[in-house]
Amino acid sequence: MIIPVALLALTIGRYQLSMTDVYQAIVNPQTNPLITNLICNVRLPRILGAIVIGAALSMAGLVFQDIFANNLVSPDLLGVANGAGVGAGLAIILGLSLWTMQLWAFIGGIIAVCLTLSIPYLLKNNTRLILLLTGIVVSGFMQAIFGLIKYLADPDSQLQSIVYWQLGSLTKIDLKNITLVLPVFLLTFLILLILRWHLTILSLGDQSAETSGINVKTERLLFIICATMLTASSVCLAGTIGWIGLIIPHLARRLIGSNSRYSLPMAGIIGAYFLLIIDTLARTISNAEIPLSILTGFIGTPIFIYILVKKEGKNGTLNN
Repeated sequence: MIIPVALLALTIGRYQLSMTDVYQAIVNPQTNPLITNLICNVRLPRILGAIVIGAALSMAGLVFQDIFANNLVSPDLLGVANGAGVGAGLAIILGLSLWTMQLWAFIGGIIAVCLTLSIPYLLKNNTRLILLLTGIVVSGFMQAIFGLIKYLADPDSQLQSIVYWQLGSLTKIDLKNITLVLPVFLLTFLILLILRWHLTILSLGDQSAETSGINVKTERLLFIICATMLTASSVCLAGTIGWIGLIIPHLARRLIGSNSRYSLPMAGIIGAYFLLIIDTLARTISNAEIPLSILTGFIGTPIFIYILVKKEGKNGTLNN
């Protein structure tokens, strides 16, 4: 269970606490208001955010990989991360509040994905290949706009905030904003878990899925919307966190197989553990907090290389 790890994370930080401190803060908050504030308003929201966002990015990554039958796909495939970056960057340049920045990031990610989905619709060609290529194009376009925003930002104040947001951090999460987004996470988790066995069939190709009685266009769109909502909600809270949505699905498949009935919830569990550990390291191993994408990159790269080498050695392919 993740609860013991979360409780341990509550005690770890620049200000070390004991399990007794945690217990007293929960049972009798008035005993030590300083410790209670540290636990309830600083560490607990971060831990909840790490668990939910880690699970969300991992499950979104697995959904996209199965939908596009490509294990090298990540949650930002359809442009949601770069679109969110455009929204957040504009909000920072305009000097808007944190809440507004998070809202603009969410809207920017959704707009990017809507643009990606609309182009194949206008072309009357909704095949996986066209969706994949359109996602790459839109993502590149949003990245160019994001680059322009960084170029125009004030290097003495705004640029640093944009870059730090782009590298990912849970420092801005509090109980209020995570509570507002939590229903989106929970509803999307529920939909994916209910329909998860269809993912394996969809990954076999349109013809096989239609033969099995699945409405390919409708269900593919539903899965894409769910994965997009998870990714956009995660990015608006914590910025861009790389590697999780790419490597965790691979770890889940290696542990439990490629059947999405089992690998999807397993990816969520592993992702929650992974980001919780990464965030705990980020806020404790140095005096200044390390952005999450730096740690996920250092840890994720060798893990991914190991997975690829083992998989290539086993069957000579990167396919499911």
